[in-house]
Amino acid sequence: MSPQQEQPQPRPPEHAGAADPHGGRDGHGGQAGGSGGDRGHGRAGGPGLGRRGFLGVCAGATVLGTAVAACDHAADRRAPRSADSTRPEAERDRPGARDWRIASPGPPDAVAGYTDRVSVAPGQECGLHVSTTASSFRVSAFRVGWYGGACARLVWRSEPVRGRRRPAARVLAATRTARADWPRTLTLGTRGWPEGAYLLRLDADDGHQRYVPLVVRSTHGAGRTVLLHAPATWQAYNRWGGHSLYAGPTGAYGTRSLAVSFDRPYDADGAEKFLVYEWAAVVLAERLGIPLAYTTGPDVHHDPGVLRGATAVVCLGHDEYWTPEQRRSVAEARDSGTNVAFLGANTCFRRVRLEDGGTGDGRTVVCYKSAYRTDPCYPSRPTQVTTDFRQAPAADPESSLTGVLYEGYPVDAPYVVHAAGHWLHEGTGARPGESFAHLVGVEYDRVTPGAPTPGPLEITAHSPLVCAGARSHSDSAYYTVPGGAGVFATGTMRWVEALLAGTGELGRDHGMDARTRAFVTRTTENLLRAFAEGPAARHRPAPRPNTRELYGRA
Repeated sequence: MSPQQEQPQPRPPEHAGAADPHGGRDGHGGQAGGSGGDRGHGRAGGPGLGRRGFLGVCAGATVLGTAVAACDHAADRRAPRSADSTRPEAERDRPGARDWRIASPGPPDAVAGYTDRVSVAPGQECGLHVSTTASSFRVSAFRVGWYGGACARLVWRSEPVRGRRRPAARVLAATRTARADWPRTLTLGTRGWPEGAYLLRLDADDGHQRYVPLVVRSTHGAGRTVLLHAPATWQAYNRWGGHSLYAGPTGAYGTRSLAVSFDRPYDADGAEKFLVYEWAAVVLAERLGIPLAYTTGPDVHHDPGVLRGATAVVCLGHDEYWTPEQRRSVAEARDSGTNVAFLGANTCFRRVRLEDGGTGDGRTVVCYKSAYRTDPCYPSRPTQVTTDFRQAPAADPESSLTGVLYEGYPVDAPYVVHAAGHWLHEGTGARPGESFAHLVGVEYDRVTPGAPTPGPLEITAHSPLVCAGARSHSDSAYYTVPGGAGVFATGTMRWVEALLAGTGELGRDHGMDARTRAFVTRTTENLLRAFAEGPAARHRPAPRPNTRELYGRA
């Protein structure tokens, strides 16, 4: 960790869509990189701590197309049909709509909106707040799923609604929090909407469009695989109104928000983080026909009941910002026998608080990061101070949950299979040492000897890389706990993106190809099917501990 990182660490250029020389993205879409920002171009460990110092502290139909066809031999293992038509498994074979994608986003103020709830229970109402330069607009509610390869279904469409242009962002000076605070434009009733992930598409009468994401959450997850969406992370990177948790209007880290609000639209197309890091995994899970439930990190924070009796919890491609309550609930579910999958990297890295503001409870995500000494909870409530989980004043490295530790970025490296015979890789044809170009990126995790890690743990992929001039590895890892749960972490942020590799769906796939897509798809299918059967330690081979073999010490 360089001294420069004592001024906490910015996102690299690969995270910044506008600065990307290839015109694409690594899914981060947008925080400007720089030398003095939030994360620095390098390896993590916390402000002023290198690895040794830290360890001392610790003592279209083409979407998924080819890959889906390659594994359809196993698609008949479907969960029993539910009589409840709002259950996700009732949706799998319904006809979809192929016109759900945005054709023309237009300028940022053409049309934009937000809901006054991150999620709703089935049948619950929520408000939609919209600003547009058009004379009218309509709302099209698309539920994401398999739908025969269409990948979404139109569930509801509004009548034309009068358009009005609303004021620019209001910025709260104390925390530099940008809020829209627009009046409610219309009320959405969700009666009859199946549980799941939704894209509300705002269709302005001048042809411009933008998404508003919404989750119709499940109230019960017993016997189901719970897909855990990450709106707190979406919001952390959201630059609408000029402020995110990474930068202010000038791009400087020092003018970043200390708290961000859900009472504003998302930037770009309105759902970039969901589309890059979550959408393809949702489509794949629904195609498999396993019993599913849907929720979000803020919902688990407020009420973890959906995790009770769940067969698995799946954290998707980029889920960085967690409250201590959310983390505790997921850990308790794991210890009770619920399997956990981490399909990205940098998971559970930041400790945040949810506070009231704007339209309701928990609408503000607070994270002071390196300025934690100015957090009102410091020093009286150390476990609520908002900084990295691994940092003082209440250090609790994420590896005690994930098995791996976030180390750094930016990186672009091949993914190297180590345990080719592991049940996760069944049917992939992968051999020991086989590599998949560009699959490790743009951020990565590794098994770090000396960091708190549950056991027994097996490293299934061990991928050499160079980050900020230093040689290291990215690791995929699998461990089990006495309650029977299995936990798998991919160790790379490109895992969910790789489900689309070679399709052109996201505009850029970092050079990953159809071979990589097939490998990642089959491995993910094996993972989801096994975890849907209940505690993995009871029906899959035990991990073969190999940290000492690969790193010389455990």
